[in-house]
Amino acid sequence: MNPLLDLSRRPVIGHRGASGSAPENTLEAFELAVRQGADAFELDVRLTADGVPVVLHDATLDRTTDRGGPLGALSLTELREVDAGARFTVDGRSFPFRAAGVRIPTLSEVLRGFPEMPLLLEVKEPAAQEAVRRVLLEESAVERCVLASEHHAALQGFRQQPFAVAASGEVIGALYRAVLFRRVPTSVSYRTLSVPVRHRGLPVPTRWFVAAARRLGCPVHVWTVNDPATALTLWGRGVAGIVTNLPDRIRAVSY
Repeated sequence: MNPLLDLSRRPVIGHRGASGSAPENTLEAFELAVRQGADAFELDVRLTADGVPVVLHDATLDRTTDRGGPLGALSLTELREVDAGARFTVDGRSFPFRAAGVRIPTLSEVLRGFPEMPLLLEVKEPAAQEAVRRVLLEESAVERCVLASEHHAALQGFRQQPFAVAASGEVIGALYRAVLFRRVPTSVSYRTLSVPVRHRGLPVPTRWFVAAARRLGCPVHVWTVNDPATALTLWGRGVAGIVTNLPDRIRAVSY
């Protein structure tokens, strides 16, 4: 079984790879996450101007690259010229990945480069669904991927076999309220939940929330946790996966 769907597993999930130590959502960050002991990757997918699914969190290039403007304005060929390591720094002074050939990868490149790695794949825009679906089928990667999104509409194309989906942000909110009022449903259409530690100041993966999700057969994965003590507390509540920028730090205390 995919460890992201297994209630008995406690996977350490590299958030955009080992993004605390290498440029996020790049092959370099994913390679480092493997070396640091990650059991799975979390990554984000958007479309280029010519409809190619690529791995980038933001809608624009400004924060993580040497270019600016919307990703969706560039073709894949044009995107190959963008330096995805230009802005990465740990200390605010040195930029070890700048001009080092770090690029924004395609989804296909990640799937082929890490053929055994389970993925928690965040679909950042509804328009990307069909292209993502096609790539997962072409690469025979459906069984090791769980599709997630903040937007319910971005998961519509994956709500049937053989795909597995996580609860959308809207649905997570509905379950949270249901737990508060003790009106938890008896069945759901999603297979797992990926939730933040806190939302609008409120703790999300409470012991009661996690217990309700487990009764529904859904593991809860929590992002983004870089503190080992917090990870141990969450595991103690019954949380499954810990999504982290620092897989080695969390791996050191995992059980």
